[in-house]
Amino acid sequence: MSQTIVVGFDASDSGNRALDFAIGEAKAKGARVLVAHVLEWSPYTFLTPEEIEERHKRRTEELARAETAILSPVLERVRAAGVEASTALKYGHIGETLCAIAKDHGASQIVIGRTGHSELASRLFGSVAGTLAQASPVPVTIVP
Repeated sequence: MSQTIVVGFDASDSGNRALDFAIGEAKAKGARVLVAHVLEWSPYTFLTPEEIEERHKRRTEELARAETAILSPVLERVRAAGVEASTALKYGHIGETLCAIAKDHGASQIVIGRTGHSELASRLFGSVAGTLAQASPVPVTIVP
């Protein structure tokens, strides 16, 4: 069975370097690449039914926009490099969600960029790299 490399991708420069690294690793190992894009989302239990409905509508729109603008072009890029590829698009805490994706897909490795779009948030709430270093079920490669 072929290995799967999960790459956390956020369309930043660092995310693109992580994707390039994952493509190189996949070619060398005969592995597949699963490009994972996670949209931060925190559940609020104190919203009214109307607010929940509006939030669900926005969430659906964000997922469609991310699929079209981020994942579809990246999927073509990986496949054009001669690597089997698929995508995962989820909402949640990025580090925890990447761990869940890796488990669900039997991944052998997670690759992420060192910095992404949420640099201020990572300083306040903890970084994705820090979460993965503590919780990942598989080895993590952090690409500078």
